[in-house]
Amino acid sequence: MSEAYVKRLFAILLDAVTDKDPQVQEQVCGALCALGESQPVEALRACEEHLRLHEKLAHPYRTMILRVMETVVCSHVGELDEDVARASILLASSEMTRVKELVCDWQQAASNVLVAVGKRFVSSVMEEMLSKFQPGVLPHHFVVQTLANLSVSNVFGMVPFLTSILNTMVPMLSAAKPDSMRVAFCCALQRFSESTLEYLADLDQAPDPTVRKDAFATDIFSAYDILFHHWLQSREAKLRLAVVEALGPMSHLLPSEKLEEQLPKLLPGLLGLYKKHAETVHVSKSLGQILEAAASVGSRTLDVQLDSLLAALHAQVCVPVESSSPLVVSNQKEVLRCFTVLACCSPDRLLAFLLPKLDTSNERTRVGTLQVVRHVINSAAAQMEVKQPFILSSMKLPLLDTNSKVKRAVVQVISAMAHHGYLEQPGGEAMIEYIVQQCALPPEAEGRSPRRCNLESREHTLRPPLRQPQKLGANSEAPAADSVRAISVSTLYLVSTTVDRMGDVLWPYLLEFLVPVRFTGALTPLCRSLVHLAQKRQEAGAHALLIQYNGNVTLPSPYAMTTRLLAVSSSPYLGDGRGAASLRLLSILRRDIHPVLGQRWATAIPLLLEHLDGYTEETLSRKEWEEKLLTFLRDTLAVVSDNTWICQLSLEMCKQLPNYNGTPLEKNFLYKCIGTTLGAASSKEVVRKHLQELLETARYQEESEREGLACCFGICASSHLDDTLAQLEDFVKSDVFRKSAGIFNIFKDRSENEVEKVKSTLILCYGHVAARAPRELLLARVESDIFRNMSQCFSTKVLGIKVETKDPALRLCLARSVCMASQAICSSSRGSSFQLLRKPELVAQMMEFIKAEPPDSLRTPIRKKAMLACTYLVSLEPALEGQAQADLIHSCLHGVMAVLPEPEGVDGHQEPLYLDTVQALKDLLTSLLQRNMTPQGLQVMVEHLSPWIKSPRGHERVRALGLSACLLQYFLKHLRISALVPFHNLGLLLGLFSPRCADLRPATRQEAVSCVYSLLYLQLGYEGFSRDYRDDAVEQLLALRDGLGHPEPSILFHTCHSVAQIIGKRLPPDQLISLLLTLFEGLGDPDKNCSRAATVIINCLLKERANVLLEKVPEIVSVLRSKLQETRGEHVLQAAQHSVYVLAARHHAAVVSSLLGSPLPFDSHTCTLWRALAVEPGLATQVLGLLLEKMSRDVPFKESRAFLLSSAPDRVATLPPLAATCALYEVASAPASGPAVLELYPQLFAALLLRVSCTVGVQLPRNLQAKERKSASSGLASRSLEPCSSAVDALQAVLLRGGTDDVVQHMELEGGWQLLRTSAGHEEGVTRLASAMAKFAGPRLPLMMKALFATQSSVYEIQRVSSTAFLAELLSSNMVNDLMLLESLLDNLLARQKDTCARVRRLVLRGLANIASGSPDKVRAHGPQLLTAMIGGLDDGDDPHSLVALEAMVGLARLLDLVEAWDLRAVLLHVAIRIRPFFDSEKMEFRSASIRLFGHLNKACQGDCEDVFLEQVVGGLAPLLLHLQDPQPPVAASSACALQACRFALRMCGPNLECEELAAIFQKHLQEGRGLHFGEFLNTTCKHLMHHFPDLLGRLLSTSLFYFKSSWEDIRAAAPMLTGFLVLHVEAERRPQVDLEQLLAALQLLLKDPAPAVRVKAAETLGRLVKFA
Repeated sequence: MSEAYVKRLFAILLDAVTDKDPQVQEQVCGALCALGESQPVEALRACEEHLRLHEKLAHPYRTMILRVMETVVCSHVGELDEDVARASILLASSEMTRVKELVCDWQQAASNVLVAVGKRFVSSVMEEMLSKFQPGVLPHHFVVQTLANLSVSNVFGMVPFLTSILNTMVPMLSAAKPDSMRVAFCCALQRFSESTLEYLADLDQAPDPTVRKDAFATDIFSAYDILFHHWLQSREAKLRLAVVEALGPMSHLLPSEKLEEQLPKLLPGLLGLYKKHAETVHVSKSLGQILEAAASVGSRTLDVQLDSLLAALHAQVCVPVESSSPLVVSNQKEVLRCFTVLACCSPDRLLAFLLPKLDTSNERTRVGTLQVVRHVINSAAAQMEVKQPFILSSMKLPLLDTNSKVKRAVVQVISAMAHHGYLEQPGGEAMIEYIVQQCALPPEAEGRSPRRCNLESREHTLRPPLRQPQKLGANSEAPAADSVRAISVSTLYLVSTTVDRMGDVLWPYLLEFLVPVRFTGALTPLCRSLVHLAQKRQEAGAHALLIQYNGNVTLPSPYAMTTRLLAVSSSPYLGDGRGAASLRLLSILRRDIHPVLGQRWATAIPLLLEHLDGYTEETLSRKEWEEKLLTFLRDTLAVVSDNTWICQLSLEMCKQLPNYNGTPLEKNFLYKCIGTTLGAASSKEVVRKHLQELLETARYQEESEREGLACCFGICASSHLDDTLAQLEDFVKSDVFRKSAGIFNIFKDRSENEVEKVKSTLILCYGHVAARAPRELLLARVESDIFRNMSQCFSTKVLGIKVETKDPALRLCLARSVCMASQAICSSSRGSSFQLLRKPELVAQMMEFIKAEPPDSLRTPIRKKAMLACTYLVSLEPALEGQAQADLIHSCLHGVMAVLPEPEGVDGHQEPLYLDTVQALKDLLTSLLQRNMTPQGLQVMVEHLSPWIKSPRGHERVRALGLSACLLQYFLKHLRISALVPFHNLGLLLGLFSPRCADLRPATRQEAVSCVYSLLYLQLGYEGFSRDYRDDAVEQLLALRDGLGHPEPSILFHTCHSVAQIIGKRLPPDQLISLLLTLFEGLGDPDKNCSRAATVIINCLLKERANVLLEKVPEIVSVLRSKLQETRGEHVLQAAQHSVYVLAARHHAAVVSSLLGSPLPFDSHTCTLWRALAVEPGLATQVLGLLLEKMSRDVPFKESRAFLLSSAPDRVATLPPLAATCALYEVASAPASGPAVLELYPQLFAALLLRVSCTVGVQLPRNLQAKERKSASSGLASRSLEPCSSAVDALQAVLLRGGTDDVVQHMELEGGWQLLRTSAGHEEGVTRLASAMAKFAGPRLPLMMKALFATQSSVYEIQRVSSTAFLAELLSSNMVNDLMLLESLLDNLLARQKDTCARVRRLVLRGLANIASGSPDKVRAHGPQLLTAMIGGLDDGDDPHSLVALEAMVGLARLLDLVEAWDLRAVLLHVAIRIRPFFDSEKMEFRSASIRLFGHLNKACQGDCEDVFLEQVVGGLAPLLLHLQDPQPPVAASSACALQACRFALRMCGPNLECEELAAIFQKHLQEGRGLHFGEFLNTTCKHLMHHFPDLLGRLLSTSLFYFKSSWEDIRAAAPMLTGFLVLHVEAERRPQVDLEQLLAALQLLLKDPAPAVRVKAAETLGRLVKFA
């Protein structure tokens, strides 16, 4: 490319800069930069010339051009010569100073060009800048800014000029009036000072090492004088900040004496700015630089100014820091930097100022002061070391502050103190205690809400305490990572583990915080720190004791630590896992606890920790965990075996009990520990003394404490039964129950409620004592001491009348205790013979409890415990009387059965309570049955359950059947028969249970089958069979039961029938009457399912008798229909169906005629009667034959005009074929019609297919339309009467019944049925139906085809279309070849080729092409015939968008690969020329088909391509590449059913081009389904095209230029891309082939295209023309 073309190229792009679209502008600038990469000098000249010639070009566009110049200069500054650099400098200087006003973007861009050039040509830039920086003349704003930026970008180049610049600039300062100019000067002075300091810092690397700081002192001081004394007083905030930023670095260049002289004015001046500016970070930074400069010269002025400095800086540090404000955070850092300087200079005065500030109550002041104190402790450690006592003493008041921000600051100060030895001084212990106090804060205290939620004190009423979930309330916040507690915990651990000097300070002092309650929250971090400290001490002295008391009474005793750590371990996951931490501390202190525990605890505690590691808070069983801890305690006591030590431990445990008033679960566990410890004590006096104290001091209002106290007495009784009972006896005899002054002052003011709680506790204690007492001692004491005192505690006599309590807690305690005591009696070796005289009284008491509970809800476990108690009591002697037993059963059933299925409860605990209650009822009934294991005893139980079994409420039936099944299983399991006796009530029981096999609830059904199963085996047992005998018929019930979970109704009643058959096989004859009588009663069951089941069972047992035939069929049919309308019963329906079947077996024509006379649409009863005709195959065949004849004989529709002026007549369906179609559907829908449908399958299929085709768009008669609408609105019609839909439904029913349900499912999945119903989709629906038939019903095709061949001459065009579509699709399956149907199909289709209907002709071509899929091996034999037909289709009609021609192209594409080569050669060129115009068709389908066919033509010619066809290949290459960007997705994008047209065609063209690289690229990038990066692909393709086919350049460019005018935007955008890549890769010797004039003109025209995307690509292509530069 000549220089003229380069200039023109740059000119075109530079003209395009003014495009309105930002993306185009960006691309144009990118193209300019790309050209500049190869031609940097020309680029800079072109930009310079364009800006010079276009003086009026708007500044935004000038800015873009200047930015291009900056990019080029930055990349190629080393390649520029002096002239180009000079020209660029002059241009940029001119642009920058063209207008005096500030236009920032434009002038900044020009300034950037100068700075970029100045990195190499600093002298030239300085020459130009100094020419505009003359003494006495105020320079342009950006001249000053350019000098400032240049000094930073080229320090070594600029600093030598600074002396002269400053000499010129300083006199100008006084003349600068605009604030913007003053700001620029300030910025320049700041940058000059910073670059000078950097230069002096790296003087050894500087080009002029003779430069000294004093060379700048005079000018800097002069500038300082103006800035500080004049400009700093400005009202413009921006100027003041600029002055402040400059003064900081300038202060380091001032002479020391001048700086000392100015400080008295400078410092107050800066401090005054704090009040004028909200963003003070610049002031603080500059102040810090000035203070550092003053300190470096040893200024004495600081002492004078110190008070004002401290006051101002302190005010700044007290500003609250917001995390979202980085400026405030930066200001804090700069202020603290100032404090560091002052702390090093004047530590005494600094502390004298700061420490009194700590006494203020203001939050900000105190927090800010603490931050400064912490900072100076760390940053000025040497100066602060001697001040430690003063600092420590000043912390007293901050330690008392409750503000969380102050607390955080105090903790941070203490952390700093720990690292610098402060805590080793007197007063350090207070700091440590403060940290521990903060560690003990609860997480809730960290949130915004002041409410404290003590989760450990939550009441767990009337349910066993499993664990304590630690959850935050809905309004509370989780503790943040920087909360006081989190910081304190982290600080304590870090100080303990990383600060070596703190070891002696913290140990053993931290032990003092273990026991006090207020430090409970800190136990986990305390234990962790103590473990670490103890381990370090062990390493120092392995055999020494860790704790040396030495008279230190503040340290906790071994008993206190053991009690405390063991108690808190019972809730191991509270407090961040304090259980594991406590156990680890116990382990390491084992020798200090007791010398003999070393070996045992070293083994036991790791096992406990391992158990904890295997669980989480949600999965750990608290009961199991507590038992492990109690076992650990018992082992410990056994190892110690020292009564004095044990007594001392029990004393400490009792002493610590009040500490756990707020944590009931831990207190409950501590009671158990006390009981365990007392059990191990040998001193009876100590035991009784402690038991007495526990009874006197217990908090009886707390339920968990009552439970714990009872457990304690129970555990203790296992070793001291007599002493425990004696102590309880003494307490029972006390005055507590008379509420008068007695021996215990504690009971003087007890209320009635409190007395009830005491009674509850005592009763519970007796229960636990009975449960834990040695069995050999229990029986002698249970009635006289335990039950007697329980009764005395429960009821009180007033005036001789026995008064019982209504307190539910007291009732529950009595029930529990009776249960525990009776269970203990039963478990005794002599329990079966023990006579419990109080049994009737106790059972009656439990019944009262059960009756008192609300029958419809389950809120407390009283019912469960009372029934459990009765369960154990009834097994004891003496036996209950008959009426008492009946009353007990009745009360318990009413107490459980009526409970609502979803009872309301507390905390979601009703479900397990309900399950436990039901299980208790089962156990009770089983225990009662055990005492009377006879059919009579079983009958008694079932009679009690019978009302509940028949209950209208489902949940009651479920429970009753479950209980019945349980009782029957128990009876069967324990059946003992000494003589053969009849099971006389078998029929009654079977009649009760068997209809329940069809209950609405699955659980009831399964339980009913279980009952039948048990009853039949009971009968076998009574007949003499052994218990392990298994009857095959009865065992089938198990399989039937498993299938009753969620069955369909048909399966459900079939199961009932099967159950009935099994019952019939095993039922004794003498029981049949009683069974039937019971079943007849079941017909009136409110549950309709059970009523139907009774009918099924009755019919099965009776095995049906002969039916009576009626004389007049029409009348019978009418009567049956009316009967069905009157009665909805299932048994009536069955009878009617059977009657119709009998009638039709003898008079099928009359029955069919009568039923067809029923009004349309058929109601549900008529449909049921139609289905009854399919019961017997022979009858069904006769009925279907009659219906086929009636459906095909009459005309399907009549034409009529709804309006005289309507364009086309409406088609209205005729009634007889419509009724026959609906009836055929009903008959074929019956499962029994299968054999008949199979026999008539071909005739049915063909007739229904034609029926569907001729009813598409056909309407119902007007009277039926109105009836259809009315039925649809009322919901009476189950199916649509629309003619086509009814025909489709009938066809589906025939296919399903004919065993081709796969066809129906396939059509459903493919949407074929819906297509069949519509005019637009009918043809496609037929095609999908044919495909499904060929796939799933191939053997049935011959007879079906024979029936369809006859439709060739049908008078209905739509029937010819449908049959042709069906037959055409069959050819796509190999099944026609396997069945030797190919020839006949071909002949039939070829005969239809001249049909007058174009749709038929198109379908014929599709069918002929389908041979390629179905019988590819037959294509060669019929090749000429097929090609002739297809080429004829290409020329069908004169319509350029003929669908026949489209079908011909699609068909040819499928056939080409299979025909003989010589058959194809004769038509190849003709086809290629014929389809070429379709490449650019407006219709997407024609473009896709023609391009795909072009690919197949290439594929067929691979390896043998004639020159004439190669010409077609080359001619189509460019269009194919461009159509990869076709806007219609099916052409170039992925398609689920065909290859991608263009990708496939290009892949096939590749081998014919005889270029392996190009073919490989096409194969790699154009694979189906792979994403395509079009630009990358086109670039690679053009590269190889130009390398291997350089002669094609002109032809490809001309084709591409043709598409510059395409109507599609995407292709217009792709065309310049193709052009650009072609010229990018053209060889140098081929470049003359390119008509640059034409190309530039075309691209220039594209730059004016309305589509921005096109203009972007045009600009990109212009950038690629750099190849020609």
